[in-house]
Amino acid sequence: MQTKTCAVILAGGEGTRMKSGRPKVLAEVLFKPLIKWVIDAVKGAGIDDICVVTGSKKEYVEEYLNTLPYKVETVYQSERLGTGHAVMQTTGFLKAHSGEGVIILNGDAPFISSETIKAVIEAGKDAACTVVSAEISDPTGYGRILRKDDGVSLEAIVEEKEATDEIRRIKEINSGTYRFDADALTDALGKLTKSAKTGEYYLTDTIEIIQKSGKPVIAFKAENSDSVLGANDNVQLWQLNEIARKRVLEQHMKNGVCIPCIDGVIIGTDVTIGANSVILPSTVIKGKTNIGSFCEIGPAAFINDQDIPDNSQYR
Repeated sequence: MQTKTCAVILAGGEGTRMKSGRPKVLAEVLFKPLIKWVIDAVKGAGIDDICVVTGSKKEYVEEYLNTLPYKVETVYQSERLGTGHAVMQTTGFLKAHSGEGVIILNGDAPFISSETIKAVIEAGKDAACTVVSAEISDPTGYGRILRKDDGVSLEAIVEEKEATDEIRRIKEINSGTYRFDADALTDALGKLTKSAKTGEYYLTDTIEIIQKSGKPVIAFKAENSDSVLGANDNVQLWQLNEIARKRVLEQHMKNGVCIPCIDGVIIGTDVTIGANSVILPSTVIKGKTNIGSFCEIGPAAFINDQDIPDNSQYR
C-alpha cells in the first residue's frame, strides 16, 4: 500500500486538426490551457510531484510550464510510438518515486476532478493497477471494460475493432486515466513490445503484463462521465468550453449571483463575484477578477484582472 502518489501527464499530441500551430494541450477552455485544468486537479488532490511528457513543439509547453509558481518536471518523447512509449520516457521519474503510486492522465482531458483522483487513489491503494472507467451513452471508438465476476477486478480492455457485437453494446469504457504501483509499472514497461500492426507501444499492454504476474488489477468507474472528454478539433474545443461555461455560471447563480440571461456571458474559473450582483448579457470576465456584492456588470462589459468594489456599476 503506497502512502504517496506522483503524477504523469501525457502532453505530446500535435493538435493538427486544430490548425493552431501550437500543441493541443495549450488550447484553452475558459481562458485556461487544457493542461492547466489537469495540473490543477492533480495539485488539488494533494499531488506535488508531476512529470509532463512533451512531444511536438515541446518548447511551447515547457515555456508555459515555466510560468507556473511551482516546479513541473518534463521529459521529451522524440518519436510518436504510442502511449506506452510515452510513459517509457518517464522511467527515471518513476524510479525516483519507487515505493509510491503514480497516476497517469491525459493532458487534453480537462474535466478530471481532484475528487475523482482522490477516489481513484483510495480505491486502488491495494492494487498494482487501477483502470479508471466511465459509462457514456455513445461508447463508439472506445475500449470496453470487461469485469470479472466479483464486479471489481478487471478481466480485460477490449478495443472496438476487436470487439464482438455483444461487447460493443457495453457502455463502460476505458477513460485513459490509470493509477499504478510505480514499481509494477516500471517493471511492466521494461517488458513492453511493439505492436506488429502499428509499430507502437501501448500502455494498456502493461496491464496484461501486470495481470500475468498475479498482481491485482481493478476497474474504478468515475461518477462524472465528462472526465473522459477531450478535444481533437475546434468544434470539440467549443463543446468543452460550453460545458465549462455553463458549469461556472450555474455555480455563481447558486452562490447568489443573478445572471438573468446567459447569452454571451463568459466567466473564467478564477473570478469571484459577491452575492446579489447582476451579470448582464454579452459580458466577459476573466483573470483574477474580484467583483463585490450588489454590483451591476454589463451588458457587453469586458473585465480582466480587476477589483470591482461593492455597489458598483460597470458598463
